[in-house]
Amino acid sequence: MTPPVRHAVTGAFGYSGRYIAQRLLAAGHEVITLTNSTPAADLFAGRIRRFPLAFERPDALAESLRGVRVLYNTYWVRFNHRRFTYARAVRNTLALFEAARRAGVERVVHVSITNPSPTSPFEYFRGKAELEAALQASGLSYAILRPTVLFGKEDILINNIAWMLRRFPVFGIFGDGQYRLQPIYVDDLAALAVRHGAASDNVIVQAIGPETFRFRDLVETIGRIIERPRPLIRVPPALAYGFGAALGLVLDDVVITRDEMRGLMAGLLFVDAPPAGSTALTEWAAAHRDQLGRRYASELARRA
Repeated sequence: MTPPVRHAVTGAFGYSGRYIAQRLLAAGHEVITLTNSTPAADLFAGRIRRFPLAFERPDALAESLRGVRVLYNTYWVRFNHRRFTYARAVRNTLALFEAARRAGVERVVHVSITNPSPTSPFEYFRGKAELEAALQASGLSYAILRPTVLFGKEDILINNIAWMLRRFPVFGIFGDGQYRLQPIYVDDLAALAVRHGAASDNVIVQAIGPETFRFRDLVETIGRIIERPRPLIRVPPALAYGFGAALGLVLDDVVITRDEMRGLMAGLLFVDAPPAGSTALTEWAAAHRDQLGRRYASELARRA
């Protein structure tokens, strides 16, 4: 009998990493996770061994990856914060790639972002471009997945749009609201990751969903689905950011950053490519309308 292949997933107790791990376990593989999180409950009933993301101890990091065939990397940060920064996330990910190479990992499936560029005015997209280039130069077999916005039960953006629609009489749209995005269901991304983990060719995949929305149309669609349609008012980006910052103080979170707003308005969450996922956001939201937006989803609480 052929022994199961060992796979490693960063952040298997988090968001996208959880779905990747679930699919690997369902396929009969051995799964370990690299994480610094301590979950309140073991979602996998002891089926996944946990190792620390020991970025500052490269020998230990490499040793934890011994015997692993495929590493699925979902590690990243959404914004700069006193507890984490893009610059540190880039250094840490480079250390992870080097540890994988030293450990003899055969393949890396790396979650990136649409439209990364080393000359981007946004540090998020520059950092992602640097990591893509490093992985391509590492000698490791790789698949780079470029999603835009993820949606699912643990999602932040789509959920929090619904949360605001449930609680405020109007919804502010920064800019003209005509900028586009292509949300992909988190389990579709996981299926894509596992499929490319089993392959051997070096590829870059635009991991987008089957629906493309203008931002204002997305908000209107969510409001209609949860039966909370609201008037949309166009507000200057600076005013929208100020409201988000004030709300973040109340919620003890970062609701949105200036760069996130600018990146959206610059069209960086849209690519002209065929969809890689099949689950429509409209259908998923309709099936989860009663739960969508009932509670605020906090980025900082997720990283606590």
